[in-house]
Amino acid sequence: MTTLSPENSLSARWSASFILGLHPYVRTEAWKFLTGYYSWQSSQDERLTVDSTRRKNYEALCEMYIKIQPLLENLHRNFMETRNTIAYDIQKLYDKDPLGNVIIDKKRLEKILLLSYVCNTQAEYQQGFHEMVMLFQLMAEHDHETFWLFQFFLQKTEHSCVIKIGVGKNLDMLNTLINFLDPVFAEHLRGKGAGTVQSLFPWFCLCFQRAFKSFDDVWRLWEVLLTGKPCRNFQVLVAYSMLQMVREQVLQESMTSDGILLACNNLIDLDADVLISAACLVYAELIQKDVPQSLKDFFL
Repeated sequence: MTTLSPENSLSARWSASFILGLHPYVRTEAWKFLTGYYSWQSSQDERLTVDSTRRKNYEALCEMYIKIQPLLENLHRNFMETRNTIAYDIQKLYDKDPLGNVIIDKKRLEKILLLSYVCNTQAEYQQGFHEMVMLFQLMAEHDHETFWLFQFFLQKTEHSCVIKIGVGKNLDMLNTLINFLDPVFAEHLRGKGAGTVQSLFPWFCLCFQRAFKSFDDVWRLWEVLLTGKPCRNFQVLVAYSMLQMVREQVLQESMTSDGILLACNNLIDLDADVLISAACLVYAELIQKDVPQSLKDFFL
């Protein structure tokens, strides 16, 4: 009989959890493995060392930021504009739960976003990051965990939510996917203007955060994206599945481009498991076909 090592057993238990979603009790720790914060092969002692190193590195970055902040303020106009944008975005966040309890610390959130902007040259701040990092703050106990989990999430998902890196690719592949799987719908969308599909960029920028009825649903989808299963760039299959939800309405009412966008924006309070299942069915359909090389390279 084959036995599992403690580390492999842990991996197996958490892999099985993805079928129904992670329990809140293990989510923070599981995300550290999913994002690469911890190695799946690490021992408990090694994880303690890694966490201590990440905390010290975060503190060192904070100290560096304090030292260079005057220079940034005097020489970089983009820094001042971005800092004001971050402050404005954070003030708009609703920070209370249904009972009126404050659930996020806006000052700490602003600090993490500024540090991310200064340190991560690949992913400059964009509107929507404040909402994403808020979910990491709700999940993690300490600021260094929030900061590093966000950085590793961006890397693990190949910066798919970053406008200047992944969003354009996602939209192009979504267009290609619609043309391949649903040529009738594709023809209708083309007739409404070349920018119809391109206008769906907020789905990718926010990783579909506003489409769900709860934070647990958002985390549920993000956890699937982090596994890389059933394929790379699963977010495009999710977007295709959401478009299919409005397909009949769009075709029957012969909607304009603005009407299509409104219908898509009205896709809210979705159930993550239902949407993930729909996207998996799209993948199952895709692998049965002789797909173009561009789709094969993107997904398979």
